[in-house]
Amino acid sequence: MANNQNGRHTIILLQNSPSRATRTFMDYDSIGQAIDGICGLYERKLKEINPSLRNLSYDIADLYNFIDGLTDLSALVYEHSMNAYLPYDRQWIKHKALHHLKKLASGGR
Repeated sequence: MANNQNGRHTIILLQNSPSRATRTFMDYDSIGQAIDGICGLYERKLKEINPSLRNLSYDIADLYNFIDGLTDLSALVYEHSMNAYLPYDRQWIKHKALHHLKKLASGGR
């Protein structure tokens, strides 16, 4: 695995509500895939709220509100040089989401 943003195993820790029973995790092969997963959660929520919409659209502020509305959200990202997972908070996730979505919007992958 390359030592770059796209080859860093990432675990997303998430709690939807104050109930501890809603704690869960998702794991991904890269930071980008993890951000796609978080966006996918938000998009599924939008589809539940608006089942008749064929095309979803939202801006970064909407995604940020979704992220901020979660009781807890954090990431553990594998750092090859340390052979350990480093913790990151929701602000870091929001920052990564902004850059990831900008990259996708400009045609990058």
